[in-house]
Amino acid sequence: MKKLIILLLTIAMLLSITACSKSEKKAEVIELSLAHFFPGTHPAETVFVQGWATAIEEATDGQVIITSYPGGTLIGAADTYSGVVDGVADLGLSCFAYTRGRFPVLEAFELPGIIYKNSKVASKVAWEGIKELNLLEVQDTHLMMVIATGPGDLFTKDPIRTLEDIQGYEIRATGLSATTIEALSGTPVGMPQSEAYEALSKGIVKGNLSPVEVLKGWKHAEVTEYLTLTPFLYNTLFFVTMNNDVWDSIPSDLQEIIESTTETFYNEVGIGLWDMQNEAGLAFAVDEQGMEVITLSDEETSLWIEKVTPVQVAYQEKLTDMGIETDVLALIKSLADKYNEEY
Repeated sequence: MKKLIILLLTIAMLLSITACSKSEKKAEVIELSLAHFFPGTHPAETVFVQGWATAIEEATDGQVIITSYPGGTLIGAADTYSGVVDGVADLGLSCFAYTRGRFPVLEAFELPGIIYKNSKVASKVAWEGIKELNLLEVQDTHLMMVIATGPGDLFTKDPIRTLEDIQGYEIRATGLSATTIEALSGTPVGMPQSEAYEALSKGIVKGNLSPVEVLKGWKHAEVTEYLTLTPFLYNTLFFVTMNNDVWDSIPSDLQEIIESTTETFYNEVGIGLWDMQNEAGLAFAVDEQGMEVITLSDEETSLWIEKVTPVQVAYQEKLTDMGIETDVLALIKSLADKYNEEY
């Protein structure tokens, strides 16, 4: 009887210790902050960030929780990448183009004259290309996702129908988009999207080169009247990245879950985020705000493309001067051909 009692007590103690161990393990919650500049009502927050955060929390059984700080409340748009490097935020979402010159090779994905049918194509080209190139310039953080806007257009206060109309015209543009506007003899004015509405309303700039989602998501259709379709001019890359030390501190089993969940979310939601927004933005601009859509003639389009072609040449020369021999443009064009067929 004594032996039986001792045995039962031993089993009870083991069960208690095991239960406590499981309870303690489950209680170890990893809380991550994510900074970005989009408004709290923008689909980048409501659909993309919140959707991804929910997917990660569910996949890790509540062990990884991501808290978003939209609207630049934690870090400004241009400082997001460096803020993640420095640990101001664990995660960040912003544009590579907002820190012009810091990502010289990545600028290739935003060059004018390369055709992307939609954001799915542009996103797949960027993400696959970045992985293949294994770029040193983005290894000071742990990249989680890169998505792209795909084609962008000019929306302005005055009609832009010919090259003459854009001469000296003040247009908000960042990164290589600014170089593109310069090639067209326009006047680029650099600023994050979050500042463009006020600049347009006050006449500081007279137009914007961006995807048409901005017409609704950032309400730019309220302060512009004309939309000139220029899909050969624009593409912008957005990153979601994590501080390296934070990533290294996450247990390997959770890392695997996070990466697998992120890949699924990327393909199901991320790559098409701007396509969804662009459709809604165009409908809002035309149907509700009465914007006039301008389509360039074939002859005019050829003139514009001829004007921006030197931007590609100058880019390739810059890479050569930097000692980078990889034919980045050839890779991008090859991937664009591949995904333009698929999507």
